[in-house]
Amino acid sequence: MEDHEVLQHLLELENKAATIVNDAQSEADRRISVAEKQNRKSHDEVYAQEVEALETHFTQNLAAVKEDYRQQLEIYHESLKTQPQNKSAFSLLVEKFLLITLVLSLAL
Repeated sequence: MEDHEVLQHLLELENKAATIVNDAQSEADRRISVAEKQNRKSHDEVYAQEVEALETHFTQNLAAVKEDYRQQLEIYHESLKTQPQNKSAFSLLVEKFLLITLVLSLAL
């Protein structure tokens, strides 16, 4: 009977060890899950901050580019206003263009 009692005791120890291992695995899984949730939350917060910073930077740069474009366009309009207009030369150029177009269309 002694051998039987020893074997029974060893089986009980093995069952306890298996229970301890299972409990440890469950705890490890729980801790990993909690850590993953915390990491995801932290990542999402940092990501949101970066997106907000980039959007702000983009909006500011876009406004600056639009303002620069507006100013350059205004300067160009002003420079056009100061240019002398030669309507007779323009009319002569248009007449030549139309004449050339007519000649080319008749040649084809």
